[in-house]
Amino acid sequence: MNAAEVVNSLLVQRFGIPSARLNSEAPLSTLRLDSLALEELRVLIEEQLDIDLDEVSLTPRNTVGQLVAAVDGVAA
Repeated sequence: MNAAEVVNSLLVQRFGIPSARLNSEAPLSTLRLDSLALEELRVLIEEQLDIDLDEVSLTPRNTVGQLVAAVDGVAA
């Protein structure tokens, strides 16, 4: 599974976000992800991909595409 698949899968399955709302330009805040939800998402991504995202700064202003790019950067 690549980063985009993991992120999208977690957003749909764990956070109940309809897949139709997921696109690279969608700000995480419009998906109702606050800082606590982002921290939970970070932990889930780390577990799924066996990576460390401590150096990645995530805020609700980031987009789905920025999140995927950050995960890709660490996973590469």
